[in-house]
Amino acid sequence: MAFSVLVAANRGPLSYALDADGSLSARRGGGGLVSGLATALARQPDALWICAALSEADREAVRRGVAEPGVRMLDIDPEVYDDAYNAIANSVLWFTHHHLYDVPREPVFDAAFHRAWESYVAYNRAFAEALAEEAERGARVLVQDYHLALVPGMLRVLRPDLLIAHFTHTPWASYDYLRILPSYVREELAWGMLGADLVGFHTGAWARAFLDAMDLDDAYGTASPGGPQGTEIAHRRYTVWSGRTTSVRVFPLGVDGDELRALAHRPEVNDKLAALRTEVAGRKAIVRVDRTELSKNILRGLLAYRELLVTRPEWHGRVVHLASAYPSRQDLAVYRAYTESVRELAAEINAEFGTSDWQPVLVSVEDDFARSLAAYRLADVALVNPVRDGMNLVAKEIPVVSEAGCALVLSTGAGAYEELREDALTVNPYDVTETALALHAALSMPEAERAERTKRLSATATALPPAAWLEAQLSFLADE
Repeated sequence: MAFSVLVAANRGPLSYALDADGSLSARRGGGGLVSGLATALARQPDALWICAALSEADREAVRRGVAEPGVRMLDIDPEVYDDAYNAIANSVLWFTHHHLYDVPREPVFDAAFHRAWESYVAYNRAFAEALAEEAERGARVLVQDYHLALVPGMLRVLRPDLLIAHFTHTPWASYDYLRILPSYVREELAWGMLGADLVGFHTGAWARAFLDAMDLDDAYGTASPGGPQGTEIAHRRYTVWSGRTTSVRVFPLGVDGDELRALAHRPEVNDKLAALRTEVAGRKAIVRVDRTELSKNILRGLLAYRELLVTRPEWHGRVVHLASAYPSRQDLAVYRAYTESVRELAAEINAEFGTSDWQPVLVSVEDDFARSLAAYRLADVALVNPVRDGMNLVAKEIPVVSEAGCALVLSTGAGAYEELREDALTVNPYDVTETALALHAALSMPEAERAERTKRLSATATALPPAAWLEAQLSFLADE
């Protein structure tokens, strides 16, 4: 069977577990984007999601021919996958697009890097070949994220009849920062991305950075959100594709308000909420929910909270910082060290300011979605201060779920800043003092103002939920 709509992403909508008796069981993946994509694809009569087998159980499912309808997993050699995913996608492309390098020390592009890049190329080729094999003539293909930046170019060679979109969920590196990469890597990234008919980003800032990086320096259109069809940024020609035109557009992903509120009121979340209410004990709650990802800026957020307690002693005993920090990429040493630093700084703040009946920071370094939703409902203040982020859906989710309304302290580095800045208290993510002042202003905000801001934030956050976000890109391709 050939498919008319295909999605390609590193992670799929399900994973497998190998049970004690040797049988395999499928488990649905979590997360708003995965859920939204799955919902949207379910509306297509012949859609296919192609993803990588991430675990040994996933690879065993592929070997046995076990599959769920509408999903194809690729059994990529584990060493090739590790190089492509960890050594390139997460250790090079992620660091480049988020401007995370400690430049005096890193990166180092040596023979080992070159070998890892060849694995990244092979990983992308596996996806391109699978898409070429599965797509019917003229099918629409949606390729997701920096893991698969070469796929559009490869697929264009294999199947020039296809309509191809690539969406980047991260920022795009500035012109100067992208020049850190070896020239052949930059050239292959440009060749790959501009093989698409449509290149999408969450915000105009990242779309403009992409155009600058591609040396496409003519004037381009406005970058403000443009509704369900996205906003036109530019049509440009790139000579490696013999004059083909690639459209670069903005599709600002939102959240499904009804689904999120339903998830937030499940019995297990109610139980977590009751426990948190006991711990917070009627105090104001500053809430953050992040992975322990370097770009999320958790340490500066904790430092700002400590400065708030130093400079505004009137908040002693009256506020609690609920910090959910899910472990992220713990197979990389730098992430393990960062996660431990979060734990240590939270403990230092509690030791410095805590009393027998007040713990200033309640930190959870656990992947506990129910607790996070409970914290959303309890939030008086949401702290979202990444140094650089493609969108950051937490900034959109908390206002939708918060029961009493919340004041949003939002970094200018978040992709969500472009849409939410009018109703948020915005801060320079590097400025700890400014963030501490914003936390004080948020905690002190009159209830009526807070409620009105939350109402507007929620409306903006739900303007383009995942299913509509996907449909907008499919519609654009259909009109090409």
